[in-house]
Amino acid sequence: MQISPSLLSADFARLALEIERVPNADWLHVDVMDGHFVPNITVGLPVVESLRAATDIPLDCHLMITDPDRWAPSYAEAGAGSVTFHAEAAHAPVRLARTLRALGARAGLAVNPATPIAPYADLLPDLDMILLMTVEPGFGGQRFLDMVLPKVAEARELVRRSGCDVWVQVDGGVSVDTIGRCAEAGANVFVAGSAVFGADDPYRMVRTLREMATAASPLATGS
Repeated sequence: MQISPSLLSADFARLALEIERVPNADWLHVDVMDGHFVPNITVGLPVVESLRAATDIPLDCHLMITDPDRWAPSYAEAGAGSVTFHAEAAHAPVRLARTLRALGARAGLAVNPATPIAPYADLLPDLDMILLMTVEPGFGGQRFLDMVLPKVAEARELVRRSGCDVWVQVDGGVSVDTIGRCAEAGANVFVAGSAVFGADDPYRMVRTLREMATAASPLATGS
């Protein structure tokens, strides 16, 4: 069970200090938005390069951008440990995933709440992670969409059938109130933004979320 705190909910004026508050994070989730694929603009390559120099925690870059086929490899080259692009935006997802892997990054495929996951089952051998959005992408602090939970379970079953070692990540509205349901459905990587950086003690919150996910997950319990 891995926790990836989303820097979208951190104080952008003091990102390095915010990162120091979550030294127990498995990943740092970096939301890259271009104002086209989603109606918001956040950070880009220069910030990712600066973050890479500021921390040893691996960067989990989630690209909510148009034309990821062109831009995603640059994030791998900038030092991201994982680069996730959207199925709705990629033109050649297999080729892009293979390029990311060749550059040393894990390759992730994201789908929006209304996008089915089954059509992408054949891509699993070329992927390291599936990201299921549990809110509409573009803004932090949104309410968790329970309607996505069956799709999380479906994704886990597709991974099981494929025999591939592919992580299932959820992003959006993950908190102490929802992480157990996500883990029970089959997720094993959890993006949490406001739940972590809005907490009085982000370090303790990361630990609490990981413990709750572990307790609820059939993957962790072997059930």
